[in-house]
Amino acid sequence: MAATRYRRFLKLCEEWPVEETKRQRDLGVFLRQRIADPETCDRMYESLVRIHTNYYKNKYPRLKDTSFTGVTVEDCKMVLATDILEQMEDMKKGTWKKLREKFSAKKPEEDSK
Repeated sequence: MAATRYRRFLKLCEEWPVEETKRQRDLGVFLRQRIADPETCDRMYESLVRIHTNYYKNKYPRLKDTSFTGVTVEDCKMVLATDILEQMEDMKKGTWKKLREKFSAKKPEEDSK
């Protein structure tokens, strides 16, 4: 049974695309790291198959491809890309912290210890 489960997950992982814009946050990468408990594995597999095959998208069709905000799928993908999120985090930093990181030989994590 475990071998069958593993093969099913491998097949799903092969089909599941890895999004390069979401480094360390991609569902495909997460799946490849998590094949453990049989019951949890079976439930997760069935849930992921429903997501992968657009089960709920087909079951509950939408009239428009936007949300109530008017944001499109492409806009959401762009905003959730790791590079954009890193840029936003950098913008949140104050001037003093940016200067300290720029001229400091130590990593910022070491300063907080």
